[in-house]
Amino acid sequence: MRQGAPRAGPLESAVHHFLKVTASYWPGLFVCYTRPDVPRTNNDLEHLFGSVRYRERRASGRKVTAPMFLARGRVRLVAAACQHHAFSSTDLQPRNLAEWRTLRQELTQRQATRALQRRFRHDPAAYLADAERLLHPETLSA
Repeated sequence: MRQGAPRAGPLESAVHHFLKVTASYWPGLFVCYTRPDVPRTNNDLEHLFGSVRYRERRASGRKVTAPMFLARGRVRLVAAACQHHAFSSTDLQPRNLAEWRTLRQELTQRQATRALQRRFRHDPAAYLADAERLLHPETLSA
């Protein structure tokens, strides 16, 4: 591509940009040829995402993926990917307890945020009145 770039005409700058970006990813770009456990394509991963989305839509009756899927996506995908594999109790123990706690805290925060959003959508006036009471309790109690 580098040799043919001058013949690309108006796309020459795009070719140079492509070469620059590819060079920055080069060390990990073809890791699949040096590590047999890394697949050469992402077809299996795409299939996993597709089948999880399909099951979510079918179970919920929605045309699009359920919002909960996005809020707890990482955990749900791992569970879906492992559905055909039996695990022992030692396999399920967290390897890094601090990392596991961080993930749990992140999931709890996301769930709390979504609950607040749902509460606002359900009754915006009550939500805003509560927020105002929290921000300025002294002005509203008189």
